[in-house]
Amino acid sequence: MEARILRLNIAGQPIEWLHWQQAVTVEARGLVAWRLGEVVRTVRGGRCRLSGKRTRMALSSIIACDGERMTPVKANPPLTNSALFLRDKNQCLYCGQIFTFADLSRDHVHPSSRGGEDKWENVVAACKRCNQKKGDSLLSEIDMPLIALPYRPNPYEYLALTNSARILGDQMAYLQPQFHHYSCARPTFSLVA
Repeated sequence: MEARILRLNIAGQPIEWLHWQQAVTVEARGLVAWRLGEVVRTVRGGRCRLSGKRTRMALSSIIACDGERMTPVKANPPLTNSALFLRDKNQCLYCGQIFTFADLSRDHVHPSSRGGEDKWENVVAACKRCNQKKGDSLLSEIDMPLIALPYRPNPYEYLALTNSARILGDQMAYLQPQFHHYSCARPTFSLVA
């Protein structure tokens, strides 16, 4: 599995994951202000016709980009089922059992049919059985307590969630201190050497 490169803005806030080809473009355009972490890939280019030397570019696992054209940090990361299920560790937050992606669904704690919003702070992973049992009831109307409260991941947590299978140790070391203290993401990532 190929490692991705963590792109930060000049202030050190996470922006996105880059494939090595995208990182080469950013480096070649001179937009990298500083680098952290190990070299994850060395790219060789063509030979200079005058000197005969071959160009080389070492790509670090974390790069910070300068310039006004760089994307600002997303304060409200997009809500997707895959990120939601990863946030909740593929666990139904009603019965506590672990399920596969296909066996989970998005449950609105305050049902959308009763004015609940489709936002991080109102949704949890639920097995299909529990979701159907809860239906459009409020938690105060039934005996189905949540085992954890829903929350919106910050940009650091969201980037870790969306690349958890390929995250490198130095990248996690950079992101993890900024996780919320109640984050489900904190203890469960396997680090790729």
